Amino acid sequence: MTDVVVVGGGVGGLSAAHHLVERGADVTVLEANERFGGKARSVPIDDGPAPLHGEHGFRFFPAFYRHVVDTMARIPDGDDTVADNLVGTEETLIASAGGPDRIADTRTPDSVGGWLRALRPAFAEDLPSRDVRFLLERLLYLLTACERRREEELDDVSWWEFIDADGRSPEFRDRLAYATQSLVALRPQLGSARTIGTIYLQLLFGQLDPSRPTERVLNGPTSEAWIDPWIRHLADRGVELRPSTPARRLAFDGERVTGVELADGETVRASEYVLAVPVEVAPEFVSPELARAAPALSRIDRLDTAWMNGIQFYLREDVALTRGHQVYADAPWALTSISQRQFWTGYDLESHGPEEVSGVISAIASDWDAPGIVYGKPARACSREEIATEIWEQLKAHLDGPDERLTDDMLVEWFLDPAIVETGADPDVWPADGDVVENRSPLLINTVGSLRNRPPANVAVENLTLASDYVRTNSDLASMESADEAGRRAANAIAGRHGLPGTPARIWALEEPAVFEPFKRQDRLRYRLGLSHPAEVTQSLRSVAGRIAGRV
Repeated sequence: MTDVVVVGGGVGGLSAAHHLVERGADVTVLEANERFGGKARSVPIDDGPAPLHGEHGFRFFPAFYRHVVDTMARIPDGDDTVADNLVGTEETLIASAGGPDRIADTRTPDSVGGWLRALRPAFAEDLPSRDVRFLLERLLYLLTACERRREEELDDVSWWEFIDADGRSPEFRDRLAYATQSLVALRPQLGSARTIGTIYLQLLFGQLDPSRPTERVLNGPTSEAWIDPWIRHLADRGVELRPSTPARRLAFDGERVTGVELADGETVRASEYVLAVPVEVAPEFVSPELARAAPALSRIDRLDTAWMNGIQFYLREDVALTRGHQVYADAPWALTSISQRQFWTGYDLESHGPEEVSGVISAIASDWDAPGIVYGKPARACSREEIATEIWEQLKAHLDGPDERLTDDMLVEWFLDPAIVETGADPDVWPADGDVVENRSPLLINTVGSLRNRPPANVAVENLTLASDYVRTNSDLASMESADEAGRRAANAIAGRHGLPGTPARIWALEEPAVFEPFKRQDRLRYRLGLSHPAEVTQSLRSVAGRIAGRV
């Protein structure tokens, strides 16, 4: 039997363990925290017998998430599977503090008019026709570009430059900025045209695919609906799960990893090792000797992270809002939210926490550098209490029009992601003291040119693989989907080396309409010949001139 040690019990590590134990491997998972699941796990907000649960942020499963949903379908949960705990949404509220709200349908169209509306790019409604036409041209550029052009050319161009945001209308810039930030958690000035554009298209295609729901959420807190059943299943299959077991380093003899040294001095040994720790932790495990053996590992520390963390507001009454997500169009902290209670059909809220809690709004802040509306400071310069107050007031400013939907007397308590830790700096004397809070669980972001710094799951060390969302995957986005795919790739590499029985874990490519394949084949030839894409001419003179000037 092949024995494997997985360092890190987030989605990537658990996925690797899951698919390895299915192939007959003997697996041990080491997790530094007391709970498994990484950023996906829920956190009890107190030590009571039935506490409420807080989250790093709400979970979101768009249609193109194939790997993680397939793994969920392999996890039993009573008479069903964890995948049965997914619930489809119906609409997205786009709330504005200074204008009317808009509703975007997230269901598969069932009429001609619905299909025509769905064919418009997400959030493009009500834009000037010339801007919509230009955006459609840009998306067609992506759809007809060959893979090498995307990886070697479009990954080096920001989405902001690619869509010529500076040359378009203010409405176009504002709409695309918050659309990008809410959909893929990345500022358009930083993210590559390849990554943001590809995911943008996948979200659009997901609404047009009648075989899968456009987007789904869980029917309860993440740990209860997903992570806890997963841990029970892995334990039942014989996986040794060791929480509260932080690892310190990988012992390496120049050719092979020989053990995992734990913080308490113990060394755990196996024939194979999977490194599944977060991107901000991984460089600590890459010694100079390991980096020389596998140069791809040395580039992990060049990847960037950003702050994107969540807060839960527990309410005296259930404020349903829309049956889906809310996007706050001009909230300075780029907020998104979801009213959870309406989806939590598998969770008895009344039996958890204070009895007066009847509703939960889970919100995520994606911009921690813009000044807020209450204190005039960015989130990173606020105390935890100030962050909660600021987000609550920004939500109210967008949701309360003629009819108040959120009032202060509704609020019972709040729970901010515990990864946001106060540094001891005085928020009253900012900016002299710098950041008032630090983020101990930042999010990997895909910046321009970052693809070359993403390592493969199977690196050039004969008994080491990687399983985390910074691994190069088909979706190339920091997400549960990428982490699960990376875990599958690690498991397949180990199983292949040792000839383990069973079928390799399936890897799905992102699907795009086959009608564009002839154009991609033509572009492959153009790219080999050094020719530009035909749609390059639709870029504005300002953008082209700026790019040429930057290359001189």
